[in-house]
Amino acid sequence: MATLALIGTAGFGGSVLAQTPKSALDLIKDRGTLRCSAHNGSFSGFFELDDKGNWKGFDIQFCKALAAATLGSAEKVTYVPLSWAQRFPSLISGDVDIVFKATGWTLSRDTKQKIDFSMPYFVGGFQFMVPTASGIKSGKELGGATVCTAAGTSIEPVLASYMASENVKFKVVTYEKSEELQGAYFAGRCDALAGWGPSLAVTRTQKVKDPSTQTILPITLTLEPISAAVREDDKKFRTVVNWTIAAMIRAEELGVTSQNVDGMRAQIAANPAANPAMAKLLGVQKGVGADLGLSDNWVYDVIKQVGNYGQVYDRELGAASPYKLDRGANRLWRNGGLIYGPVFD
Repeated sequence: MATLALIGTAGFGGSVLAQTPKSALDLIKDRGTLRCSAHNGSFSGFFELDDKGNWKGFDIQFCKALAAATLGSAEKVTYVPLSWAQRFPSLISGDVDIVFKATGWTLSRDTKQKIDFSMPYFVGGFQFMVPTASGIKSGKELGGATVCTAAGTSIEPVLASYMASENVKFKVVTYEKSEELQGAYFAGRCDALAGWGPSLAVTRTQKVKDPSTQTILPITLTLEPISAAVREDDKKFRTVVNWTIAAMIRAEELGVTSQNVDGMRAQIAANPAANPAMAKLLGVQKGVGADLGLSDNWVYDVIKQVGNYGQVYDRELGAASPYKLDRGANRLWRNGGLIYGPVFD
């Protein structure tokens, strides 16, 4: 039940009752499941169905991690398939608790939508892919071309800005579903495919026998931080989301994996004073959960059931995946990348 807050009315000496909606964290605990965004089709490498009808992919792992943190089980997730255009209305209406859906953190979304963003958990730029046989080497050579892209994403205004700034005009055709978009491009109905660089690389690997027949142009239209979207004015839940992402990054920095976390935890439990910060992080000692409204074992549950950031990347996008996508800017900061997290203290 929503909490009632008493608010004074200036100039009238009276008061009105206003409802303060429950945090999504409390709703998730009451419901016993996290409602997380999925896709109305397949977005390979990030959210897709396997041959048994189970959701997998990089973004899906963050849904699982959040379920492990809040409910103790990575399997307590209800996935809600959404188009790109549906993700924010569905979040605002409460159909989903959170959107992990390759969502760029932009000014217009932050100011005009009733949503807030988490810390970034991925970075990627917008680029063009063209048939290598076209001989096109840059976006400036796309004058008069037909460029296909996904509907309801932030790339549409980026393309408009690019055409204006570079004085090049091309026709933009949008598609709701990834399958339709890719089908149009590979059928030759588009001269170029505009999209998120990592997704273009995955598509090229997945859809063509010889990746060299498709060229991803080196010019990145813009570099975009990818963040989870939550309903605005829910700091309690947004804080939990941020620290769940941070925990996965911190675990990679410390070398804590799903394979060794039990051994490390047992070793620390034998002598917590030898590493009090790690003892707190893994729940051997109290302190990491109470202020977030979680159990002290939440970091352990996330790492044991889902893995650290590097494990998730390698499994879903990198060396252990079919896509072999180089981490690039998504390496840890100390390895020349842009991925870092706030300090656990």
